[in-house]
Amino acid sequence: MLKKDLVDKVSGELSMQKQDVSLAVDIMLETMATALVDERRIELRGFGSFSVRARKPRSTKNPRTGKIMEIPDRKTLHFTMSKSLKEALISEKD
Repeated sequence: MLKKDLVDKVSGELSMQKQDVSLAVDIMLETMATALVDERRIELRGFGSFSVRARKPRSTKNPRTGKIMEIPDRKTLHFTMSKSLKEALISEKD
């Protein structure tokens, strides 16, 4: 689903103008990004939570050249889905 699809769906459900919904989505995403940059956890009940995790530096081999490369430490985004979302995905398979 693209951001445009999300805006279309929400504006249709709430009978609001697309530009207002688009602004609200932009503000929400910007706020979430700022919180993650500040390494704060985001929890959306019934959906899941987002957090920042640190990855340790490591060595790896370039498969093309065979040369050993050093990958520095970095931060990654981690998502944990809620129990209700997990159950909905599992029941979808059946």
